[in-house]
Amino acid sequence: MTEERAEVRAALDEDVTAIVDICTLGYRATYPGLVSDEFIERMLAEGYRPELVAKQIPAAPPGWLGYQVAEEDGRVLGAAAGGLVAPGAGELFVLYLHPDERGRGLGTLLLNRVTDQIREQGAAEMRVGVLDGNERAILFYEARGFRKAERRRTTGSTEADNAWTWVMHRAIGNSYK
Repeated sequence: MTEERAEVRAALDEDVTAIVDICTLGYRATYPGLVSDEFIERMLAEGYRPELVAKQIPAAPPGWLGYQVAEEDGRVLGAAAGGLVAPGAGELFVLYLHPDERGRGLGTLLLNRVTDQIREQGAAEMRVGVLDGNERAILFYEARGFRKAERRRTTGSTEADNAWTWVMHRAIGNSYK
């Protein structure tokens, strides 16, 4: 399979189960050793329940631009979403791939789709939060023009979790691809 056969499109109601599965598999494959198992399960329960994802399928601009999916041969292989977080600034909130599909360019396709959406909303800057220690993701975003800007406590974490996120920024002109 190659990325040329993959299509990135707005998610549909029938994609809810696939999005939950992709995000759950991706989350569980990415964060062991970086945060506790309890933290992982708590974040999955809070963020990727089918009823919550179902409510988030449609866009609610400008703060939520809806889930986008990468699909190939009728299978959803990745999901992403973003929106505006301040005037002129957007954020990629979610980008997960099925762990077996990493390294094929699907993450870049999804990132480009969300970047285009954010730019269409008038943003000139884009942000993404990456868990400190997630070097694969940090390198992915750095290769696409993002730079570390600040370190903050990870959303949803407590002092006991000791989870930290790098907020990475980039300008979004025509040269991001």
